[in-house]
Amino acid sequence: MKRLQIFYREDCPHCKKAFKYIEALKEENDLYRTIEPQLVEETLEVDYAAMFDYFLVPTFYIDDSKVHEGVVSKEDVRKILEATLED
Repeated sequence: MKRLQIFYREDCPHCKKAFKYIEALKEENDLYRTIEPQLVEETLEVDYAAMFDYFLVPTFYIDDSKVHEGVVSKEDVRKILEATLED
């Protein structure tokens, strides 16, 4: 399984939706429960977040590749989780 990182802000409504989608998808597919993303709250981990190339949250990285930045749909999140599970 690949490493999933999610950059977010606690006060971001789009990030809150993304996390709700993740939880809903975990209810639909037990395989998604095996994914343990590294959550990076950019206002608390400023130096670490600054090492990555993004402007909007939520931003998703799989391993070292940015796979999505900004507003996400449930289907976008499903695709990200599927890509994380791929070998």
